[in-house]
This record gives sequence, C-alpha cells and structure tokens, in this order.
Amino acid sequence: MGIASDLVLIIVLSLICAVFARKLGQPLILAYIVAGILLGPHTGGVTVSSVHEIELLAEIGVALLLFVLGIEFSFKELKPVKGIALIGTPIQILLTMAFGYGVGLHLGWDWNASLWLGAVMSLSSTMVVLKTLESQGLMGTLSSRVMIGMLIVQDMAIVPLLIVVPKIQTIGSELGALVWACAKAGIFLVAMVALGRKIIPAVLARIARCGSRELFLLSTCALGLGIGYATYLTGLSFAFGAFVAGMILSESDFAYQTLGNMLPLRDLFGLLFFASIGMLLDPSVIIDHPGEVLTLLAFLMIGKGAIFAILSRIFRYGNVIPLATALTMSQIGELSFLLASAGAASGALGHREYSLILTTAVLSMMLTPLAARITGPLYGLRKRLVGHGPLQTKNLPPSDAMRDHVVIVGGGTIGGMIAGILRRFGHPFVVIEDDYRAMEKLSKAGMPVIFGDAGNDVVLEAAHVAQARIMLVTPPAYAVVQMVTKMARKAAPELVVIGRAHTGEEMRALAQDGADIVVEPGLEASLEFIRQTLSRLGVSAADIMRFADEVHRDLYAPFHEEMSANGVGGALRISQRLFDLHWIELPAGSPLGDRAIRDTEIRTRTGASVVAILRGENVDVNPGPEKTLRAGDLLGVIGMAEQVDALRTLMAASEG
Repeated sequence: MGIASDLVLIIVLSLICAVFARKLGQPLILAYIVAGILLGPHTGGVTVSSVHEIELLAEIGVALLLFVLGIEFSFKELKPVKGIALIGTPIQILLTMAFGYGVGLHLGWDWNASLWLGAVMSLSSTMVVLKTLESQGLMGTLSSRVMIGMLIVQDMAIVPLLIVVPKIQTIGSELGALVWACAKAGIFLVAMVALGRKIIPAVLARIARCGSRELFLLSTCALGLGIGYATYLTGLSFAFGAFVAGMILSESDFAYQTLGNMLPLRDLFGLLFFASIGMLLDPSVIIDHPGEVLTLLAFLMIGKGAIFAILSRIFRYGNVIPLATALTMSQIGELSFLLASAGAASGALGHREYSLILTTAVLSMMLTPLAARITGPLYGLRKRLVGHGPLQTKNLPPSDAMRDHVVIVGGGTIGGMIAGILRRFGHPFVVIEDDYRAMEKLSKAGMPVIFGDAGNDVVLEAAHVAQARIMLVTPPAYAVVQMVTKMARKAAPELVVIGRAHTGEEMRALAQDGADIVVEPGLEASLEFIRQTLSRLGVSAADIMRFADEVHRDLYAPFHEEMSANGVGGALRISQRLFDLHWIELPAGSPLGDRAIRDTEIRTRTGASVVAILRGENVDVNPGPEKTLRAGDLLGVIGMAEQVDALRTLMAASEG
C-alpha cells in the first residue's frame, strides 16, 4: 500500500508511544520522535518504505503549525518584542555561527565544514519550541512572545544563509544576488500584507455565503498552503509564508472559524513532522562516535543557550526570560536540515560530518521539552542563591501608605483596565509587571508599578503584600498564575488571592494552592452571552438576574467544594465567598408583601439582610427599614448560604 500503510504504522505506533509518555508524565513530542526512531530505516524491524514522502508531508505540518500560530497572534502582539526580534536575532545568528565555527575547528573539522556547522547551529526549531510552549501552557507569556519574534526572523534568515554560506569565498561577486533576493522577498511580503488584508477577507466572505463547510475548509487550506508556496517561490521558506497568511487572516471575521478547522489538521501533520525527525536518527552514529556526539550536543545546548540568555539581558528582558530562552531555543531547527543538505551537496560536509550534525540535531530536539521543564526549578534555585537586584519602581506611594491596597500582577489588558478603574474610585493599588516596556507605559500613565517577577519574595515585599487586602493574578499562562498564587499565600496567609484559570481542573488546582477566588474567563463570557440573549428575548431583568445568579453558583460549586477542604484557613477564606449577594423574588400571596422591612423581621427570623430591591427597572440600594416590600420585587439578600436558604423557605411556606 506504500505511503498509506506507512501513515497507518506511524499513527498507530505514535498513539502507543503517546499513551506511555502520558503515563510517565513526558511530553508527547518525545513519543512521536521515538515512534519515528522505531520505524526509521536505521533501527531494523518494521520500517516505513516511503521516508522521503513522509518528510514532504511533514513540511506541510510545519506550515500548518505556523498558519495556526499566525491566526492566534496578531501584528500588534509582536510589536513589543520587535527590538530583540529585528536587531537581536541577526546578532544571535552571527554569534552562534562564530561559536559553531570554533566548535568545528576544535573537533578537527576543516574551515569550510566548520562554517556550515555554525550556520546549522544558528537556527532554532519553530515546531519544537511552539509545541513545548503550548504543552506547558506558556503561550501568551512575554517569554513566549520573545521566542516567537526571534523564531520568525530566524525563518526569514534561511534565504541569505543559503546564498552566502556556499559562496563565502566569493561573497563580493554574490553580493548583488543577495541584495536582490532580500529585496524581492521584502517586496513580496509588503505586497502580501497590504493587499491580503483587503482581498483575503473579501474572498472568504464570498465563499462563506455559499454555506458549505467543506468549501470553507478547502479554501482556508488553499489560502494558507498557497501563500506559503508563493512565498517559497520568492526564496523565503514555505512555513514562513503560511505564517504571514495566518497573521493576515487573524484580523478578519473568519479567524476563529478557520482556527477551529485547522487545529486537527495541524496536530495530525505535526505528528508526522516529529516522526520524520525521529527517522533521521541513526543509532550507529552514536555508537561509533559517542565522544563527538556528546561534545557537539554539550557545546550546542550550553553555548547557544548562553548566547540567547545574554542577548535577552542586553535587550532588558529580566526575571525568568533569559533562562527560558536559553533552555527552550538551544536546539537545531528544522530549516537547518536544508542548510546541512546544501552543505553535503556542495561537498563541504562529508558523510561523517553530515551524520554527526543530523544526530545532534535530533537529540537536541528530543532534549528541548525536558530542558524547558526545569526552567521553573532552576529559576527558583537562582533566586534563592543570588537573590534579586535593585528593584525598579515608578510612582509608588510611601511605604507607610501601602496598606489595605490591591496588588495587581500583570499590567496587560485585564490588569491595566482594573488599575484604571481602581484609580477612578480612588482605591490604592500597585501593579507588578515583568515586561519592561509595559512597565514604562504604565509609569507614563501615572500608575504605581514595580518591575519584576511576582514569584519573587523581594518583589512581593516591595508590593507590601503582607499589608495588602487583595491580590489579582491576571497573566494568561496558568503556570505563572499557579506559581504566584503559591508565593503570595506563603508570604501573606490572610491575603485574598483572586486568580485566573481556563479549565475546571485548573480552578481546582488553584484552590488547593490557596486561591480564594478563581475567575474563569470562558464561564464569565458564557454568562454574559446568557444575559444578553435573554434580554433580547424579552425576559425580565429580575428573572435574568436570578437565573444568572443560580448558574453562577452552580458553575463555581466545584471550586467552593475544593476550597472547603483547605482546613481552618480555607474555611475562613471561603466564608467570604459564601457571604454573597443573592437575588430572590418575593412571590405573590406572601405575607411578607405589602409590609415594611422592619415588620417582616427577616433578619431576626433568618439572619439574612435585604440590601437592595429591584422593582421594575428601578433599583433601591440599601433600603431603609420603612421600605415596603411588594409581590414581584427582586430582593438583593446578603447572608451565609443557610441563612439565604432559610429566607427562601420562609417565603415558600408563606405562599398559599
């Protein structure tokens, strides 16, 4: 059956390896690479027959990954990292090439082979880095944006590298070709972005009006892969063109529909990519040249990682970012295989050198998910051993005035909006922000801000969390929220911590880590959809409010149950959540109707307090004891759960 049977073998074995990897707590990337090693031509046993065809399909996987990434990201999100991306990445490529050249000479390679080694080492793997960030829940963090910005520029650099490196001895005569290739690519990209923003949404709108899901799926695939191929014809990489198409599409009305269609295809072809990487590994190279393989791998991971870390610091990225870039981007990239093949075809790389490079590349990709996992523990160890340097703070009030304030972790969209509202109400607050540029923006707006990592004791002390009333942990990455929640609870046991989660599992985990309240943006968005829908359907405001209140309690019930298991401290904190505002409609025929609040003795009989009355479209906040209750009133009631239940029972018993 040829390639069909090969695909079946790869998918089935990848599934088996993935199950074992999941049970062992290992990244799925490793499972797919191991499946490729087992099915590759160098390990014997069951072997795929169409390795080259699998590699071609894997290229589509890389393109689809970047197409989806382009949809998820926008040009605006990459602006904050344009400095390190546009200036830092070329510096990183040159430094890594020089370093790799020195490594090659150290191993006894001639100058030409050493030069190709440096070029191969200079690029990182977009596919591996993105999958690693995604599996660790770090997409959307500042460190992920830094890495993505640098990876994009690295992908663009493949063109000048393929032109310059083979002709390094005659670079003067090839300079015109290099300039023309770069100019041609630049003109194409500018035209694609300028025209694509208008033409692509219009074309998709026309296709969407046909009402065919299959036609829309086909058109989006053709869009991403077609633009990728057109970009390839101009000399840039196929995958980079797909990324540009995704970024253009991200600003249209069809972004989310396209994203939903592409995700299954991306994951399937991504599996083929990692399996194809595993097929390149020849165990005999490791057996025959263990010293050279280990030397190359060690120099690559340590030396290249150090270059990333130093550049991150030079471009004023602090906290965990230098360490994260060092451990996550130190592998050899998939586009480096093009360079290695070109070097072998030109005769600069012999069979031995070429095999060593391929083996080192595959091993570095396999080690990346494991290396990235130790970023957090290593950063924690560094903080304990080295401590924290002088903090940068802007607009902070005097220390004695930092009491009963709100600490906002993250000055992005959510944190910045909260800070603006708190300032309008005159309530004291301080923002902790680890992005220097975002910190400068907040400081120019007059916001009190601390530049640093909220998971650091020194930063928390500077924010006076022990004297604060509330901490809001707003970053989108769950790993960051979890770490900060633990640190805040340790530093200030009585502090009310409000965290952010994306799933029920994350909500329960944050409750165990000490969060008092967890906000799930998806749940809150669904509630707002419910409110708006019912309002347009003519449902009364009273019924909408009551229904939304009940749904809200039900959705967050598992979170409350989890928190109740936290002992005395958890019980004290959850009481604050249980002591909530409930909306109860006063039924017709109740003896509580047509009576003043003082005469109903609601508080004496149930312990609950009426703090608001919604009558029609009018809301009476904090009504006086003389206020008369009417049938149909929606009462805003505060009390413990059992007190509110007692009032409901009282009302129900009063009917009839």
